[in-house]
Amino acid sequence: QVQLVESGGGLVQAGGSLRLSCAASGRTFSNINMGWFRQAPGKERDFVAAISRSGANTYYTDSVKGRFTISRDNAKNTVYLQMNSLKPEDTAVYYCAARSGLVTKAFMTALGEYAYWGQGTQVTVSS
Repeated sequence: QVQLVESGGGLVQAGGSLRLSCAASGRTFSNINMGWFRQAPGKERDFVAAISRSGANTYYTDSVKGRFTISRDNAKNTVYLQMNSLKPEDTAVYYCAARSGLVTKAFMTALGEYAYWGQGTQVTVSS
């Protein structure tokens, strides 16, 4: 139905930047809301950022506000996560995800609301 492929992860020093990309196919991209989640070893998968169908609404977890920016290019069927001022605690596997339905903070930030997931891309931030 919706296929998602992340890319752009890697190893970066603290204070550096990375841009993650998630390419979508299947359902019309402009009709789906997109999110980024991350999971560190031994930890639960947590919400990072989300963006609504049109890009008009964005959401961020408190720990990344001011450092990360989510955006989308519907013409390219791609969502991005620009990560600046990276910290070692940002180290995790980052997953993009897609959902349909209502755009509310509660729905857009809840892992269980997302039906489609990418394979993940590793981000490692060294101190």
